[in-house]
Amino acid sequence: MGMAKNQLATNEIEDERRLVSLAQGGDHQAFDHLINLHQGRIINLAQRLLSNHQATNRDDAYDVAQEVFIKFYRHLDQFNPTQQLSSWLYRITVNTCHDFTRSQRRRTPVSLEEVLEERIIPEPAGNDNVEKKAILRQEQNMILKALATLTEKERVAIVLRDIEGLSSEEVAAILGSSPTTVRSQISSARSKLRQFRKRWLEK
Repeated sequence: MGMAKNQLATNEIEDERRLVSLAQGGDHQAFDHLINLHQGRIINLAQRLLSNHQATNRDDAYDVAQEVFIKFYRHLDQFNPTQQLSSWLYRITVNTCHDFTRSQRRRTPVSLEEVLEERIIPEPAGNDNVEKKAILRQEQNMILKALATLTEKERVAIVLRDIEGLSSEEVAAILGSSPTTVRSQISSARSKLRQFRKRWLEK
């Protein structure tokens, strides 16, 4: 089973590299296919990174994702197909979210409650269990509120490490930081999240 999974992952990487090479050669269908492969993860990443005290909503996450892929297209010729595309897109997303957050700070601030009235994380498709949906929405709101208590650097590090499943070394490479610094940020973020969850459950 493990060998089969590794072979599948290898085939997917090779397919992606082939698509990147085609896209770099001007194949628009290949580029569209790359967008389809990554847009869901990039939107979800943007949603979580924008979970702060600013006036953000789901449309903002889509706008950020669109900007990410515009940047990807503009700098497509600079990408080395032997590298991991997802890591490159993560780096672009982190920088784009940072720019977006800076622009939001110039606007009139709103309360966190107003932010969370917008459904930032979409509901799972095909789930007809009302009780499960309600529990999931409550858990999602808790996660968003918890992420909002972190600093921007802590939030980026913990989302990439614990939600996206990257290693500390991969996170450090994306952020242009050291693994030691990233581990410190992750440790601090986890501590704050545990404290937040404890207070949340004691309500």
